[in-house]
Amino acid sequence: MAKTTKSNTTSHYSFFESVERNFDKAAPFTEIKDKGILDQIKACNSVYNMRFPVKIGNKVEVIEAYRVQHSHHKLPVKGGIRYSMDVNQDEVMALAALMTYKCAIVNVPFGGAKGGIKINPKTLSEYDLEKITRRYTAELVKKNFIGPGIDVPAPDYGTGAREMSWIVDTYMSLRPGEIDAAGCVTGKPISQGGVRGRQEATGLGVFFGTREMCNDTEIMKKLKMSTGIQNKTVVVQGLGNVGYHAANFFQKGGATIVGLAEYEGAIYNPKGLDVNAVVAHRKKTGSILNFPGAKNLKKSTDALELECDILVPAALENVINGENAPRVKAKIVAEAANGPLTPDADAILAKKGIIVIPDMYLNAGGVTVSYFEWLKNLSHVRYGRMEKRFSENMNSNIITSIENLTGKNVSEAEKKIILRGADEVDLVHSGLEDTMMGSYHEIREIWLKNKKIQDMRTAAFVNSINKVGVSYMELGIFP
Repeated sequence: MAKTTKSNTTSHYSFFESVERNFDKAAPFTEIKDKGILDQIKACNSVYNMRFPVKIGNKVEVIEAYRVQHSHHKLPVKGGIRYSMDVNQDEVMALAALMTYKCAIVNVPFGGAKGGIKINPKTLSEYDLEKITRRYTAELVKKNFIGPGIDVPAPDYGTGAREMSWIVDTYMSLRPGEIDAAGCVTGKPISQGGVRGRQEATGLGVFFGTREMCNDTEIMKKLKMSTGIQNKTVVVQGLGNVGYHAANFFQKGGATIVGLAEYEGAIYNPKGLDVNAVVAHRKKTGSILNFPGAKNLKKSTDALELECDILVPAALENVINGENAPRVKAKIVAEAANGPLTPDADAILAKKGIIVIPDMYLNAGGVTVSYFEWLKNLSHVRYGRMEKRFSENMNSNIITSIENLTGKNVSEAEKKIILRGADEVDLVHSGLEDTMMGSYHEIREIWLKNKKIQDMRTAAFVNSINKVGVSYMELGIFP
């Protein structure tokens, strides 16, 4: 693990050390007073560091990969698998820990886990990626590090539904006859047991969580902002799955997207950018730069310093640090990525009066909808199948009764809206919205109730530590 070093301007922490530092900051405010329990909550329970050979082209390459199970206070554990050359043990441990706290915050009954393979998927053929993914899955099966009641992976940076379909197929071939095998992984294609609404879930969760804060009269008064998401200016760094969907939902919600950033640079237009037009421009030209009517910024990180109401870092960790945090001008930083702020940046933004909506709450939309998919796989029934037609028939009877009582006819357009029963995606989005709203108010109560808690991240950690601690105590592990 990387050591902590210090310079004259800023402190440098490994990703896992940053998570531990935030944990230690919150621990004194929790209901858990036994140091042993706190140590157990903080520790990574199992770390699987593996190497396996795969033939790539004409030569054999040794692939470095990881799976970390951070907490077993609830089973199965849950967390994504990322493909990146930046994957290392420290990063995977940190992400697994965040998954533990994230699941607790949104009341999803999983422990936290994470996986990673140190490869660049952009340089590999689909055939080679499939070989690596299937071999990785086989290694997890060997050590009992995957299963619907044990450890349930999901997509993350560099992976998607395709990789999840390879994982579930490999698992089912190695565990023939296991009736709930489809629940061994989430984020699958619909045809393989996936759930509608999973792809946009994290970005939609970012929108729901930020919208809930913007509707909070007390918080908006502190920031000297009007309530509501409408007409708020937004900058999004990262146009991957999370960033794109977050930007798109902000735009649909009435906000103005003034800045967008990708690895090749950033663009800015104070009058607003059409997200889908920018994406289409990037597909056509290979870059978001030179978008008509927008100003080019040389570096992607320059977007973090733009004038805006809401800044959404949706790329990788530690993009806002002690060096650039003083230049952040947003009033709200909505952490769509995992760990986009260092502890130094947290302290600087707090002093400036900038509110940070923490990642462990805000990007929990993905694991929330993954939970819905897992439940669907265990029940073997898609959402809406049992009640959709019943709801439509009942609504039809209500309309008929109203028309008979009033002597007036409901218009066809209104009938269409009222009669419509909920599809799977409607129920998934509704469940996600309710989860994000409820979780926000749990954190808010802790944050505003204890005047010594200076920021929302600490309140979120307090909330999750309390829940995980209660689980451990109820298990009776500690006499």
